[in-house]
Amino acid sequence: MEQRIGRSRLTEQQPKSQLTERQKNPQLTERQQNSQLTERQQNSQLTERQQKWMASVQAGLAEATGKSLEEWVEIAKTCPETAHRAKLKWFKDKHGLMQNRASWVLSVAFPQAVSWNDSEALRDALWKDASSRAIFEAVKAAVEELPEVLAGQRKGYSAWSRKVQFAAVRPLKGGTAMLGLALLPETDKRLHPPRNEGWSERLKSRLALATPHEVDASLRALLKKAWTLS
Repeated sequence: MEQRIGRSRLTEQQPKSQLTERQKNPQLTERQQNSQLTERQQNSQLTERQQKWMASVQAGLAEATGKSLEEWVEIAKTCPETAHRAKLKWFKDKHGLMQNRASWVLSVAFPQAVSWNDSEALRDALWKDASSRAIFEAVKAAVEELPEVLAGQRKGYSAWSRKVQFAAVRPLKGGTAMLGLALLPETDKRLHPPRNEGWSERLKSRLALATPHEVDASLRALLKKAWTLS
C-alpha cells in the first residue's frame, strides 16, 4: 500500500523517521533543508547548554546583522578565499560577522562532502598523518580517563566537553599537534596564549605536542584541571 505525502511517496518499507526533508516538507528550498540538517548534525555533538547557546546564535542572526540567512549565504558565495579559516577571517574583516555565525552560514552555503555527524570520517580525514594521529590517540586516551566527557569532532579539530568545552587538539605540519585547554596561560609554564586556533574561545591556553610521550602525568593533571573548571 502507498500513501502520497505531497509530491512524495511513503511505502510500508519506508518509516516516517527515514523520510528526507524534501518528503516531509516539499515546500522547503534546498538551502532551508541544508540549514535544518546542519543544525541537527551540529546539535548531536553539543552539550545541552551548547545547543541552547547555538540556537540563540542562529535565532538572532537577522536581528543582529540586518540580513537573513539566505542573504548571508549569497554573500558567502562571493568570498574569494578557499580555506575555511580564511573565509572566517574574510567574514569578520569585511562584513563584521563573527566566527560562530560565520561558521553556520558557511556550513549552509557549502555543505561538506563529509557529514558533520559522521564523526569517525571527519576524524580520519583530519588525522591522516600517522605521527599526529599517535599524539591525538594519546590525548584521547587521557581525556577518556575522566568521567562525563562528550567528544566533539569538527573539520579542523577534535574537542571534548563536560558542560562546556575544556580541551581540543588539532594536527600541525610535521607530525605534531596543538592542544588547547580551558586554563589561563599562567597555570603552567608550558602553556601559551592561543593564536586564532579556531576552537572555543574558552580555551585560553595552548600547548604544542611533539610526541605522544608528552602526554604524561603532568599533562593529565592539566586536562583534569580544565575538566574540573568546565
